Amino acid sequence: MIDANDIPSSQLILYADDGYDSHVVRLLLEEKNLAYYLSRLHSERPEDLTELNPYHTLPVLQQRETALYEINVIFEYLEERYHANKLLPETPQERAQFRQLAWRIQRDWLVLGKRLLLHPDSFDQSQAELAKKKLTDSLVTLSPLFAHKSYFMADTFGWCDVLLAPLLWRLKEMGIELPQAISRPLLNYQTRVFERESFQRSIR
Repeated sequence: MIDANDIPSSQLILYADDGYDSHVVRLLLEEKNLAYYLSRLHSERPEDLTELNPYHTLPVLQQRETALYEINVIFEYLEERYHANKLLPETPQERAQFRQLAWRIQRDWLVLGKRLLLHPDSFDQSQAELAKKKLTDSLVTLSPLFAHKSYFMADTFGWCDVLLAPLLWRLKEMGIELPQAISRPLLNYQTRVFERESFQRSIR
């Protein structure tokens, strides 16, 4: 762990690993064009982490005395604190709709994806196969949605895309290969998102 006293008090510090949640927060920070200090942590989790996060999980975003460790809370904090490059629409009604879409992405897709991204020793093979089928079928079925807008249900890149992009980046790792013919709108969306400069920075 780094000593936060060695870094300016206003500096954002991200403690992260190579997992999905950490990737989401890195992409979020890059998309909002925020400067941050990245502390990469792998299998060894320092005891000091408990002082910032009682669950001892990653990522953790620290700024001054504030330490946040849940991706939705981190998003809301950054969205409210930094007004440039907003990732939610302007009106309360639209923001509520997009928050609900983000909730559905996490409930319907990310739950399955995270089950597949567990270490092989940590999951039941039959449950993994069922999760893989459910996620694949859902992505294929909803692929036409991606034909109507440049991004997920919107003309501009937003919070839903921040959640989706790291999941799609890990499809191969999950053993999922989408059929090209019927998944073309989703695959085109995937290419657009992966080519964004913010996404490229998030995987370095």
